[in-house]
Amino acid sequence: MEHRLSLVVLVLLVFGVGTAGYCEDEVDNPWPREIQTKKGTVVIYQPQAESLEGNIVTARSALAVELNDAEAPIFGVVWFKSRLDTDREERTATLVDITVTQTRFQEQDEAMADQLKALLESEIPKWGLTISMDRLLASLELRDQQIRTSNQISTDAPVILFEPDPAVLILIDGEPRLKQEEGSKLMRVINTPFTILLDSQTYYLNADAKTWYSAADLKGSWTVATTVPKEVAALAPQPEESDDEDSDEEPGPPPKIIVATEPTELISSTGAAEYTPISGTELLYMSNTDSDVFLHLSNQQHYVLLAGRWYSASSMDGPWSYVAGEELPDDFAAIPEDSQMGTVLYAVPGTDLANEAVLDAQIPQTATIERDKASLDVEYDGKPEFEAIEETTMSYAKNSPTPVIQTGTSYYAVDDAVWFVSSNATGPWVVATSVPDIIYTIPPTSPMYNVTYVRIYDYTPDVVYVGYSPGYTGTYVYNTTVVYGTGYYYPYWYGSYYYPRPATWGFHVRYNPYTGWNFGLSYSSGPFTFYIGRGSWYGGGFWGPSHYRGYRHGYRHGYRHGARAGYRAGYRAGQRHSGKQNMYNNHRNKARSTQKSQARNKATAAPGTGRANNVYSDRDGNVHRRNDQGGWEQKTKNGWEGGSQRNQTQAAQRPTSQTRTQPTKPTTTRQPAQSSYGGSNRSTSQQLNHSYNNRQHGSQRTGNYNRSRGASRGGRRR
Repeated sequence: MEHRLSLVVLVLLVFGVGTAGYCEDEVDNPWPREIQTKKGTVVIYQPQAESLEGNIVTARSALAVELNDAEAPIFGVVWFKSRLDTDREERTATLVDITVTQTRFQEQDEAMADQLKALLESEIPKWGLTISMDRLLASLELRDQQIRTSNQISTDAPVILFEPDPAVLILIDGEPRLKQEEGSKLMRVINTPFTILLDSQTYYLNADAKTWYSAADLKGSWTVATTVPKEVAALAPQPEESDDEDSDEEPGPPPKIIVATEPTELISSTGAAEYTPISGTELLYMSNTDSDVFLHLSNQQHYVLLAGRWYSASSMDGPWSYVAGEELPDDFAAIPEDSQMGTVLYAVPGTDLANEAVLDAQIPQTATIERDKASLDVEYDGKPEFEAIEETTMSYAKNSPTPVIQTGTSYYAVDDAVWFVSSNATGPWVVATSVPDIIYTIPPTSPMYNVTYVRIYDYTPDVVYVGYSPGYTGTYVYNTTVVYGTGYYYPYWYGSYYYPRPATWGFHVRYNPYTGWNFGLSYSSGPFTFYIGRGSWYGGGFWGPSHYRGYRHGYRHGYRHGARAGYRAGYRAGQRHSGKQNMYNNHRNKARSTQKSQARNKATAAPGTGRANNVYSDRDGNVHRRNDQGGWEQKTKNGWEGGSQRNQTQAAQRPTSQTRTQPTKPTTTRQPAQSSYGGSNRSTSQQLNHSYNNRQHGSQRTGNYNRSRGASRGGRRR
């Protein structure tokens, strides 16, 4: 699995390495970077990644060494390896423990080359380099990746309901489980993230701090309650912060309540379906819903995108059948990326957004865990009970909210993406320094599948280097696109307490390349904010696999203290997202991990003022630059050669210390340039054009991301 991740975090380096404190500046002038030394200035151009094994990345970079006593810069190539310290929430990775593995200065004699190598070996480990993830996501061809895919991911359709009225789906995990409130006659439905109470013969559903719905039957007709018993009103959850993002929106009528006890997705609209054409295609999209719904004019089929999976039907009433992305009409790939429906392109094979989403799904989040600070107490509902994991010789604890796996005489547990080990199911637990390979054979049909995306990379007597890729939080590569969740329904545990399992359906999941998966409550223009209890299903991280503490923690600690995630019915929860946050930054992990890389305290490279980022190295260690005409010039002992005749003449002139050779300003087009190289150098030209296009695209994506920070990308049709 580590090898399969390899060429992906390359995505981090080919898009480009920024430096600590300069991420915002990368929009305008990220590269090259300058390192000031006593002997002169080292100018490093954007790195080109070569491999990744676990969390160790190797890369090469063209550079120029401007010695204090030299008239002209000395160009060369440096190869290095480094450990990656990633932060997916900030979309950066820091190079830690950089080691120079090779250098090449083809114009210099052996003595000078050795001096330059010694300089780099001394200075490069001092650099504080932070990588922009988006600068590298476009650098790798999908066909070059060894992508971890699972042919066992389920694509079976859930129950898909269409309501031509504002509506909210209330999901209950199976048939309702009722538990009496302490010191009260009220009963609470505990296997749902919503607040549902039973008072005698009447059910009450909380919409916000002041508003309740009532019904005589859970699956019956719900109406807004004009009055509620005081005992019920006292149990209304209170948000930690006011949820007033949509306070300027005009509220509509109260949404209809639809209760489901099996995997279900709800598509609701404000009235009869209204369709809008997509320019350049035979597609129409439903414009009065917040779901991704299309009508293809040629075949008169409806298509919906749910949790990364496509389903089609001849009418909105179904029945719905799964459609592989490769079998979609060609018009889907022609949807303009900047259009209203451009966000669905992540699920259309072969598009840039789809390729980049697959690459992003393989980038691990890493951390350094201090072994003496990490501890774990595993909770069981009674004595530990284990159930076999199908297709394996392992078993898992079914009556615990913590994933605990037994293999042989050892027990392994995952807590907030950190592995622990014990010789007994009840502990004591210590941080694991390795995990048996058999654990990574757990199939998607098991509720323990997500732990196969948590890794241990290395360890010392003091720390363990760990990481998790997005599969741990529900993002999986299926064929050539990403999906959310495995698609399977995992039976929950119910005894004295209720412990749920990761779920795929029922939460209106949509993908955004910048924020990850967004979650909502189906479309409605209703006036209320439905508060979802953090703990009733997953504790502090309702949508992901971590923190799922079930009834005991959710009810007693969540509801009592008002820890809520509020969603205003009718407005997609664009700011409420999962998948890009750094789990290692949560409260529990902050106490056990080394915060921030030691490299962040080092001197950082500054942007190269007035220098163009148009110098590259080929795989053989030769240095090239791209000129104004889009041609390629190679650095030789005679200067820059190749490209147009005008540039050859200029480059051959010997620079003085006052007029040092500066790489020319790059062009902005992403189309491959017509290089002047030919014959045996044609493959080198193709390499360089590919690197150039990747660098330009990565810069564009980084700029888009930086400009998008702080803005909601969840909703679109308002």
